[in-house]
Amino acid sequence: MLRLGGRGLWLGLVAAAAAAMAARLTGWWGPRAGFRLFTPEELARYRGGPGDPGLYLALLGRIYDVSPGRRHYEPGAHYSGFAGRDASRAFVTGDYSEAGLVDDVSDLSFSEMLTLQHWLSFYEKNYECVGRLVGRFYGEDGLPTAELTQAEAMITKGLEANKQGLKEKQKFPPCNAEWSATRGSRFWCSQKSGGVSRDWIGVPRKLYKPGAKEPHCVCVRTTGPPSDQTPDNPTHRNRGDLDHPSLGEYAGCPPLAITCSFLL
Repeated sequence: MLRLGGRGLWLGLVAAAAAAMAARLTGWWGPRAGFRLFTPEELARYRGGPGDPGLYLALLGRIYDVSPGRRHYEPGAHYSGFAGRDASRAFVTGDYSEAGLVDDVSDLSFSEMLTLQHWLSFYEKNYECVGRLVGRFYGEDGLPTAELTQAEAMITKGLEANKQGLKEKQKFPPCNAEWSATRGSRFWCSQKSGGVSRDWIGVPRKLYKPGAKEPHCVCVRTTGPPSDQTPDNPTHRNRGDLDHPSLGEYAGCPPLAITCSFLL
């Protein structure tokens, strides 16, 4: 039987994590006393070469002293192109050319902005933030610009989309799958399929998602009320989520089989 309390606790933790991250983003980007403001020309002097005053890089306008990781960022090192500038876009695209080492992130997707957020977390954890870069993300007064506000909103929406995706994965965990030239394809469900531990196994079904070219295999709970039904509504057919409109059966596979095999 589905343990609603455990599921609710898990989703609550996800929501709390998203809220905590949103609060952290506000703290990262909001006004902070004692921060030095750099112009792009000033930051360009901090490339870690002989006679340079330091080794800094910027990410979304925040400047970090990466001297402890000198071997990664100093002249001639693999990530030397990041030093002395804000190359936020390249953290996502991997384009280390001069054209790619730029700070324009306005056309990145939610998931790509989440990648930037993960990098921001990395630098906050491992390096000291020493200032802010005047330009795209911070004004001459040191306050966030409209572009930084937009980037923050994209990251927040990405976190919400990620939370929704995790919620759906709990409801419809991916199937286990294998294929061989001699035996064909096999899909099956277990209590840990899709990396989701649970107290039910489920049966394979096709999940059709808007915009997706092909359905993918998920494991579907077969007993109890539908996941979307409120706990105070006792009326249900004891079929779990089998009647969800986005699901379809695999032709030739028994409806309640936990394994579906398709020979070549």
